[in-house]
Parts: sequence; structure tokens; C-alpha cells
Amino acid sequence: MKHYEQLVRLGCFSRKDAVSLTGSVGAANSLLFSYKKKGLIQSVRRDLFVTMSLETHQPVSHRFAIASHIADDAFITHHSAFEYYGYANQVYYEVYVASKERFRTFEYDGVTYRQSPPCLNIGVEEKLDGTRVTDIERTVIDSIRDFEKIGGLEELLRCTDLIPYLDCDKLLRYLAGYGQSFLYQKTGYILEYFKADMKLNENFFEICKGKISKSKRYFYHGIQHEPNVLNKDWLLFTPKDLLSVTRKGGSFIA
Repeated sequence: MKHYEQLVRLGCFSRKDAVSLTGSVGAANSLLFSYKKKGLIQSVRRDLFVTMSLETHQPVSHRFAIASHIADDAFITHHSAFEYYGYANQVYYEVYVASKERFRTFEYDGVTYRQSPPCLNIGVEEKLDGTRVTDIERTVIDSIRDFEKIGGLEELLRCTDLIPYLDCDKLLRYLAGYGQSFLYQKTGYILEYFKADMKLNENFFEICKGKISKSKRYFYHGIQHEPNVLNKDWLLFTPKDLLSVTRKGGSFIA
């Protein structure tokens, strides 16, 4: 039990952390073997461990902190970030993680850890609980960009509806980071429905409109097979009433 309290403070830790703690590879391996046998720690995946509570016999780190230790640069994104901030309409038993280091999807303690689509490395915050997560503006932009891959349109709209405020300068910074005309279109179109509640200024929408091409596009894959109208402001073929998606319980996932 010599190092148990230190491991509790770490919560989630790597084999490298164990070597730093004990002073040698041999001592670290001995510690890990002994503590796993006693149920003081569990393997999350290869070379990644979590400390177990003596009182509850559950991991002392939550799934978001665990995910942030998958790689040195790992951080929480997309719907998982909405969940972390408390803006999710549904709780998913999977966590989306971004990192340069590729990893295979794996499961631990009933939660699936999945690598998110490639994204930016800006707009990431490190929290006091050890979680690295995209800020709320980055979360919104990433989720709009990838809603057909993660979560679906209905869940995106329900999550967005819970957000009280967005910083226009941050939104534009992340849009510029991606530099995708279609993303400016989709973002402007969606956020226009929430601009009053989120206090989004008109300049934000004018900048978005100035970045889009003159070609008309379908808002999401498959909408050409569903009732749609042309939104002339955003040059998008869209549902007649976007928010009706949440009222009728529809969900569009590719």
C-alpha cells in the first residue's frame, strides 16, 4: 500500500507514471502486478491503469478523465464534450477522443472509447479533474461538422438548445481553422435559429455568408430523398422547419 495514496491522486496513470513513482521498470512491474492482484488498480488497456476506490470498489477516475489519458495529447470531443459540460440530451456509453496517436476502439467498464474524426488542436482546455476537453464553441463547431457521423441532427439540435451563450470570436476562429466553405454554411444556418438566446451578433452571420460559395448544396446526406426547401440565405437545401426535427423525433445519421 506504500504508493496507493499517490495512485489515488493520479486516478488514471500509465506504466511510465508507475516507473516515475517507483524509480525503476522492475519496481513498477512488481507494483502493478501486486496492486492488480489485490484489486487496488485495474487495466484500462495496455499500459494504462486506473486506481480503484477502497470504499466503492469503483474507479476513482470518471470516463472523461480516463479518456484524456489514452495518449499524451488526447482530449474529449463532439457529443462526449457536450456530456461533460452537462449539455447532452442523451447519455452515451461511448466516449469520443481525439489524438494524433491512433488507437483502436476498446471497451472498459461498460464504456466504449472511440477515436473521433480528425480535427483541430486548438480550443482544448485542461480541467482540474484531469480532463482535457474542447471548449463549448469548439464542441459546437466539431459537432456541426460531423453530426452525420456522431449523434445525428436531432441530438445536435437538442444539445445546442441547452447552451446559454457562445462566443462569436471563438466560433469564427475554429471555422477559420477548418477553412471549409460548407462548414460556414451549416454553422450559420443552424445557429441562426438560436441567435437570440445565445446573443450571437449579426456580424458573425455576415462573415459566415461571406465565406460560402455560390453553389447550392444539400444540408446533409440523403435530404434530397426527403421533403426539403432551398434556403436562399445559406444556399442550402434544408428541412422546411429545422426545429421540427426535434418535435417529431427525427434523427439523421449517415
